Order: sequence, then structure tokens, then C-alpha cells
Amino acid sequence: MTTKEPKLGEFEQFVLLAILRLGENAYGTTVRQTLKDLVGRDVSIGALYATVERLKEKNLITSKQGDPTPERGGRAKNYLQVTVVGRRLLARSRQNLSIMWDGILLDTP
Repeated sequence: MTTKEPKLGEFEQFVLLAILRLGENAYGTTVRQTLKDLVGRDVSIGALYATVERLKEKNLITSKQGDPTPERGGRAKNYLQVTVVGRRLLARSRQNLSIMWDGILLDTP
């Protein structure tokens, strides 16, 4: 019996790519700001964290808690990292999209 590989939606790909882009500075607020700045997606923090939880369940990201900070009222940041599985799946998704786009020309006004 083979294990079914998870599929990535567009927003999940954006979140994974934002985490990779941010490196060690990837946590909810910075991921959200990156999505807004780079692709114009102004998402609620709730929608982002729902996606983060889904990506964790798929073993595509992990999180680790940082130290509490006074500027956050003593709360700690949850830093995010893309797993090896997540990186492989992103690479496969990129390759598949490239294959599908090959030879496609869109007439845009």
C-alpha cells in the first residue's frame, strides 16, 4: 500500500515560500506581511494560522517557540520552518506547474 502524497493549494504554496524566504525570522506576523507585500494577499491572522496548522498536520512545516518578549506582553513567537518533506513537495509542485505551463501563451489585453 502506498502513502498518498499531500497536495498543495496555491495559498499553502505561498505560505511555504514565505517561510523559506524569511528563514529564521518566519513567524505569523512576518509571514502575513510578506504575503501582503509580495503577492498582495492581505489575509487575516486566523486564516494564516489555520493554514499553518494544516501544513503541520501534513508534516510540511514545524514550529518552535522562541523566548517571551516584553513588547509582546510576555508572549513568545512561534517560529516556522519548512521540513524536508515540504521542500520536496514544493519542488515537485513547481516542476509540475512548469510542465503544464510549457507552450501555453495567454492573450492578455
